[in-house]
Amino acid sequence: MNAPLPPRLFCFGLGYSARVLARGLMAQGWRIAGTCQHGDKRAELEAAGIEGHIMDRGRPIEDAAAVLAGTTHILSSVPPDQDGDAVLDQHLDDLRAVEGLVWAGYLSTTGVYGDTGGEWVDETAPLAPTSPRSRRRMAAEARWCASGLPIHVFRLPGIYGPGSSALDKVRQGRATRIDKPGHRFCRIHVEDIAAVLAVSMAQPDPGAVYNVCDDEPAPPSDVTAFACRLLGVTPPPVTPWEEAEKTLSPMAMSFWQDNRRVDNSKIKRDLGTVLKYPTFREGLRACLEIGRQGASE
Repeated sequence: MNAPLPPRLFCFGLGYSARVLARGLMAQGWRIAGTCQHGDKRAELEAAGIEGHIMDRGRPIEDAAAVLAGTTHILSSVPPDQDGDAVLDQHLDDLRAVEGLVWAGYLSTTGVYGDTGGEWVDETAPLAPTSPRSRRRMAAEARWCASGLPIHVFRLPGIYGPGSSALDKVRQGRATRIDKPGHRFCRIHVEDIAAVLAVSMAQPDPGAVYNVCDDEPAPPSDVTAFACRLLGVTPPPVTPWEEAEKTLSPMAMSFWQDNRRVDNSKIKRDLGTVLKYPTFREGLRACLEIGRQGASE
């Protein structure tokens, strides 16, 4: 009798977070496949042992039924565009036809909560997105939840980790410190995202929605100052909000228009999550150590 095949995760959009999850699951023997937009990225994925397929808006996966066959878990981190969710638009019927699918995950954003004036929100809070980008996310969430798939929604704040953190901004000379009294941002280390996803995959609860963030919403200026302290450099000067808003790009302004603190109690209560990096301090220290190890190799 043939031994059963190991689980297979198919990721729509093998970006930063999905790649960290994939590496952890591959170490446990999982089969990993997913999509990217370009051939050079596909070659990079396959060099890492990941089965890669090209997909973009207007360019669906070729022979999707065969590509998705044997998939037990799917994850989408593809952001919606102005026309909607490209994954659902092009492959919803293919996904519904997958036999043996036990878990589906969608990576959304805490931006769907909009502006609460700094008040806390949990997963039961009303959705009131303020930007077109977040409104598209809300619409995509609704479509995934109505898809008939065993969907789980994960609302993420700012993501950081090795190679993508305040430390890198400081090193590159891109760090700023803006003082907007009372304004807080939430964030999450990429390894904690992967850990939450892995636990959810092990104990599916279709229809569940989770906030995935750390324990301490904090002003970005505090994060930058701490990164500078770790690197032993002088922090950039503080710019009052009244001055900063005159020079920020429309994209940057969109991030500053919402002020909220996001409650992560549900991942702890329902999934038993113990964050490896409960605040930006532990996370940045770990990023710094990984950077030092890489430099010494």
